[in-house]
Amino acid sequence: MTLQIKPGTTWDEVYARARAAAPEAFDADRILNLTGGEWSRSGTPGEHVTPVDGSVIAGPPRLVREEAEAAVRYAAGEHREWAKVGLEERKSRVAAAVAEMRAQRDTLALLLVWEIGKPWRLACADVDRALDGVDWYLGQIDRQMDGRTPLPGPVSNIASWNYPMSVQVHAELVQCLAGNAVVAKTPSQGGFHTLTLAHAIMKRAGLPVSLLSGVGSSLGDVLIRSEEIGCLAFVGGRANGRKAATSLADTGKRHFLEQEGLNAWGVWDFSDWDGLAAHLKKGFEYAKQRCTAYPRYVVQRELFPEFLQAYLPVVRSIRFGHPLAVETSFDPLPDLDFGPVIHATKAAELREHYAAAVTGGAIPLYRGDVNEDGRFLDGQDTSAYVAPACVLGPPSNWSLHHSEPFGPLDSVVIVDTESELLAAMNASNGSLVASVATDDADFGARVGEQLQAFKVGINKPRSRGDREEVFGGKGASWKGAFVGGDLLVHAVSEGDGQIFGNFPTYSLYPETV
Repeated sequence: MTLQIKPGTTWDEVYARARAAAPEAFDADRILNLTGGEWSRSGTPGEHVTPVDGSVIAGPPRLVREEAEAAVRYAAGEHREWAKVGLEERKSRVAAAVAEMRAQRDTLALLLVWEIGKPWRLACADVDRALDGVDWYLGQIDRQMDGRTPLPGPVSNIASWNYPMSVQVHAELVQCLAGNAVVAKTPSQGGFHTLTLAHAIMKRAGLPVSLLSGVGSSLGDVLIRSEEIGCLAFVGGRANGRKAATSLADTGKRHFLEQEGLNAWGVWDFSDWDGLAAHLKKGFEYAKQRCTAYPRYVVQRELFPEFLQAYLPVVRSIRFGHPLAVETSFDPLPDLDFGPVIHATKAAELREHYAAAVTGGAIPLYRGDVNEDGRFLDGQDTSAYVAPACVLGPPSNWSLHHSEPFGPLDSVVIVDTESELLAAMNASNGSLVASVATDDADFGARVGEQLQAFKVGINKPRSRGDREEVFGGKGASWKGAFVGGDLLVHAVSEGDGQIFGNFPTYSLYPETV
């Protein structure tokens, strides 16, 4: 079977589409930064290796500290003026931005495919989820902002590369609805073209947004500690999250810092294996490169044979490969579970983690083969692709024993008692989600209360959620205000009542999560 890239979806064609949609933000040779209220060729452009096929495309134009400082000062002035704009006008402008992004949905999604390797279906879902979510806030914002005012300064957004639309752009549009200007940094690993097009649309709609690229070590302090900044919205790993939290410690700034955690499924006194298999299959979407993925399974010893019978057919059925490869030009884009991981270095790291686990005494349960199982163009670079793999009984000194792999590398831990199950599921000092598969409702309720996860599912997975659903974390997986629904608006506005979240000196939770 010989495959080809579907006509109309090559990188050059997709970039041309983005440039036609927003020529002010895309030059022929590079993307621009949005600072000081206009798009400019400021910053030193770099190169980005797309994980899809290893080819080189334009990278983000990196600013230096002084340029970022000027951008923040300008955003502070924008914020003062935007805070005076009435809610009806804010709603109108946000709605206009949403409508235009919806018109450019396919271009936004194709940019996601090339930049971060999302399969077509999942890239479209990322865009749709962002816009549908903002539609909900447009219908609720009058109630949510009743008696509330914008923050004293703009919101600074430092986000991960994996969900540029449904996490970052979604949050920014809600921040604008609440009366705040926005300063956003493009992730260093991808998503910058998608964000450039989205912010060009937002700027055209009259929203007070700035978008800048740069090295975190140079810009981080500016985007976190600057006096003008009113709030920090951060999504990323624990190491960078700890640095941000430490930097904020003496400022009293509003913040919400979403960080990683080892999310786990526990399996105890359970029989609905077909139902679990369906959840396991969906869990492999986007190669588990998301903060709510489940890479750890904690299984009652006597149920391990049944678990294996459910798990192995699922992992063998996973479809991965080049997300734009088709047999004929008339074929639709393939419906894959995942494409590449974010870059070749990450793929090599995952293979090394697997080898280290086995060397340390883990039992190899499954290891796919990229060349045999993947779906690729003839001769293409596949260095950023990795096949699913799983180990049983990872050693306690394994580097991933207490942290997430952020890729399709699973581990299974066998337990004999309830206390062992709890210890194994709580291995990472807090997580965002956890689930228990059990036929015993009382057991599920009892164990669920003791899991150090913000959301716990009984016989179902949990996710970030949309619209009215609250999101947060426990332990080291989250710092600061909770978000989602009314709490997302409360996190970026001022008014009566407590802001719920994990803060340095206290921890308060909403009644229902």
